[in-house]
Amino acid sequence: MKNPYQDYYDATVEMEKAGVDEEYIIGWQSGYWLNPPREEQRVTEAYLAGYEKGKKKDLSGYQDWIKK
Repeated sequence: MKNPYQDYYDATVEMEKAGVDEEYIIGWQSGYWLNPPREEQRVTEAYLAGYEKGKKKDLSGYQDWIKK
């Protein structure tokens, strides 16, 4: 039986290795677990993008957030 946390772990490691913006990763992780979003003054564009993808457990599109 597959570990239920493996997809989350694998996605996080993949994004970290790719050099994705930390705010995007944090947003994705928060959305993945359906945590309430951050308070308005702490929200960034990267966080919101990650949060929306994480809610859908969607790993696509993170390449747009790789730090240059």
